[in-house]
Amino acid sequence: MAKHVSETPATQLLRAHKVAFSEHPYEYLEHGGALHSAETLGFDPFMVVKTLIMQDQDAKPLVVLMHGNRKVSTKNLARQIGAKSVAPCQPEVANRHSGYLVGGTSPFGTRRSMPVYIEASILELPKILINGGRRGYLVGIAPQVCVSLLAAKPVQCALLD
Repeated sequence: MAKHVSETPATQLLRAHKVAFSEHPYEYLEHGGALHSAETLGFDPFMVVKTLIMQDQDAKPLVVLMHGNRKVSTKNLARQIGAKSVAPCQPEVANRHSGYLVGGTSPFGTRRSMPVYIEASILELPKILINGGRRGYLVGIAPQVCVSLLAAKPVQCALLD
């Protein structure tokens, strides 16, 4: 029996929308990222989705959902969303926008409402693992939930890690 993880804004939102999800707590490792969580939990890092808080040239925040073993081409992303440039936010800025700590950022239940972009190939997976709103805690959901709950727009901006 997996130990129960207390509610987060993310799990509250998922429950409120009656989204079925599995819980996957793991030992958090500073800077371990999606590759560490995938390895610890025994999942393909391609199925583990990172939640990245980025910003455009006007410092407007946005969320990018990317495979755990891929990087974001900020050039391709900017071109596809009609921005001049896109760059990752500094951790403290990302924490402020999302309401979560970096390493525990979920796209669900963020403090600010931000546009969400999802790497298109994520939507082809039967199930994804994504942060549940706390370091060392992933939830397993159908990727379509990101579209239905977050209005995530598909983009193609993955680079091999």
